[in-house]
Amino acid sequence: MTHANPAGAANRPGTIGQPLPDTEARLVDPDTGEGVEDGEVGELVVRGPQIMKGYFNNLMATEAVLKDGWLFTGDMARRDAEGYYTIVDRKRDIIKTSGYLVFPAEVEEVLRGYPDVAEAAVVGVPDHDRGEVVKALLVPRSGSKLDLAALENHCKLHLGKQKRPRQVEIVTELPKNFLGKVLRRKLRESAPSANGNGQK
Repeated sequence: MTHANPAGAANRPGTIGQPLPDTEARLVDPDTGEGVEDGEVGELVVRGPQIMKGYFNNLMATEAVLKDGWLFTGDMARRDAEGYYTIVDRKRDIIKTSGYLVFPAEVEEVLRGYPDVAEAAVVGVPDHDRGEVVKALLVPRSGSKLDLAALENHCKLHLGKQKRPRQVEIVTELPKNFLGKVLRRKLRESAPSANGNGQK
């Protein structure tokens, strides 16, 4: 545990709070390692007495996430001016399309806001021209039939062009772990290349 929300009026729902005593936290650009400003998204790195010394008998994995005592969490987060941190997404799930970074959680929230969508998952699909494109896998609400044209208009109202799904697949369920978290890794592994395959 590295962060916590204060009790009472200082509590900020939706954030993970502020760093615990004796715990340091900062946000860095995942490509350059440079710090980012308040309000910008960066990878959360933490240092403190509770941070692990490394993975058991796995030096390579340890060196990948621990540098000078700082643990690179793989979580992308944003810090506000008062020092509260909000997790945005996982670093490995970020979609890089035409030079833009797309956070799947942001797109999924918009998709779930459409009345006929019960569940949504977003992954990046390899694309020759753009690097990746956004693909959405949707579980319709019981008894509903998704109008994809209306859904596309919904996305245009709430998402920039680069964030809108270029592929949409209707599924009956999404793969999840025992905690109910969607396994985007499995969806990426099963997703074919986008080139010439149902782009909108």
